[in-house]
Amino acid sequence: MSRKFLLNDTMVAYYFLLPAIIGFGIFTAVPLVTSLVISFYEWNTLSSPKFIGFGNFIKIFTEDKIFWIALENTFWYAVGVVPLSIALGLAAALLLNQKILGIALWRTVYFLPVMTSTVAISLVWKWLYNPDVGLINVLLREFGVQNPPTWLTSTTWALPSIIIVTIWKTIGYNMVIFLAGLQNVPKELYEAAEIDGSSKWNMFWKITLPLLRPTTFFITVISIIHSFQVFGYALIMTEGGPGASTNTLVLYIYQQGFKYFNMGYASAIAWVLFLILLIVTMIQSYVNHRREAA
Repeated sequence: MSRKFLLNDTMVAYYFLLPAIIGFGIFTAVPLVTSLVISFYEWNTLSSPKFIGFGNFIKIFTEDKIFWIALENTFWYAVGVVPLSIALGLAAALLLNQKILGIALWRTVYFLPVMTSTVAISLVWKWLYNPDVGLINVLLREFGVQNPPTWLTSTTWALPSIIIVTIWKTIGYNMVIFLAGLQNVPKELYEAAEIDGSSKWNMFWKITLPLLRPTTFFITVISIIHSFQVFGYALIMTEGGPGASTNTLVLYIYQQGFKYFNMGYASAIAWVLFLILLIVTMIQSYVNHRREAA
């Protein structure tokens, strides 16, 4: 009887999971396998696909200079976004973990950019970056800067401009995750350290950071993955320009697939990006495991 009851419970669980499984199959698994198959073909969506084996992948690594520029841009974008967004998110979490007046309001204010659409944010910041009438350059001129940057039209400043916007948007998300981690740190440890005469700085380095290691690892992995998938800001704010200074891997995939209709080549680049992220995540997991073992 108990075995039959257990079997019925299992079937009920599967029935509840069925919509999610069907959704995953239709919108994730099938497109994933399809894109892998298409990556071995030359296909412009108008004519019949032509099988070329590893031709697309060979072209990526031997002929396509724009791919390497996009990869370099994506790498520097991640280098600029990930450390700063994590550090500022942690700082905001530490600040908003205190008992201060209007704490709920401040947490909401910090999190608002996360809930705002990428398109809306990109359009607003594009106006702010306007070299002539944008608020940023107007303020810089008020403070005595005679020739402020042209921001989105400068090959030097375009990528940092997008990095600034991304950091501003992602601080709130990292803050919420860090807040959850901070609230799981036993208060008794701080009380004992305070009795022993430890300073706030020592408690941060000896208690807070070590106990936040799993949270930090999670945020780092997610931040790197999101950074390598940057698309909306580059498309709306600069369209990959000026030149190719803000062209990123996902934007390049979009251009190849939907602008030039090289679906096979776009799929191949997408799989290269997948492998890059897989390798980076595996390295992070290995390093984190070694630290925990030590």
